[in-house]
Amino acid sequence: MSDILQRILVNKQTEVEQLKRETKVSSLEATPFFNRRGKSLKAALQAAEKPAIITEFKRKSPSAGDINKDASVQNVIRGYVQAGATGLSVLTDKNYFGGTVADLKSARQTTETPLLRKDFIIDEIQLFEAKANGADVILLIAEALTAEQLHDLAKTAKEIGLEVLCEIHSEEQIEKLNEYVDIVGVNNRNLANFEVNIQTSIDLVKKIPDQYVKISESGLTTMQEVRELWNAGYKGFLIGSTFMEKEQPAKAFEAFLQS
Repeated sequence: MSDILQRILVNKQTEVEQLKRETKVSSLEATPFFNRRGKSLKAALQAAEKPAIITEFKRKSPSAGDINKDASVQNVIRGYVQAGATGLSVLTDKNYFGGTVADLKSARQTTETPLLRKDFIIDEIQLFEAKANGADVILLIAEALTAEQLHDLAKTAKEIGLEVLCEIHSEEQIEKLNEYVDIVGVNNRNLANFEVNIQTSIDLVKKIPDQYVKISESGLTTMQEVRELWNAGYKGFLIGSTFMEKEQPAKAFEAFLQS
């Protein structure tokens, strides 16, 4: 595990402990969104007859620093949806990505397109928080969790009506997948050194069991790359910085689709 990921997880543990002190699960279960029937990202990806793009909202990242720190989540999300996003990802980590759960809630209030809460989830209270703020899908990062932790969090997520995207970036992490995972995302960014190589997705696609819908994440900058990975067996493509680093992310997404 990289130093940066370890620092993020230590910080996240502190955040989670504070969340547990300040928030009861019962109060999250009582929110209007909690009993909302979720939109299936898995089904949307399976139905796609062309490469499905999951656009992402984030203001900064550990590797790039500030990307678009003053961006309006509602304006960007609305533009993404109008341009044809199959799914939406919202970063809710504050320290490293400049996001909050309020961004997730704002995105949900803007659209019914399948919505992923992207964060470093280490405790089930974060699942309840995700559901209470409008998420349809949550991210579990294989490198950040033991196989047992990943199993238990995925099981709880499914029990409260959330789909599960599990992120991997090595063949060894495939062993951590379980029956509660819906979508497997291959991260082309090596979390040890933050280098990006889409060969990672190409190398792993045939090794991931076909029971999982497969997506490729990080470092995708051209439709040529997307088409190559689509032909290799990926149904969806999670793209963030390529659009968010532009002044008008939705316009950049439109141009990308037409390229």
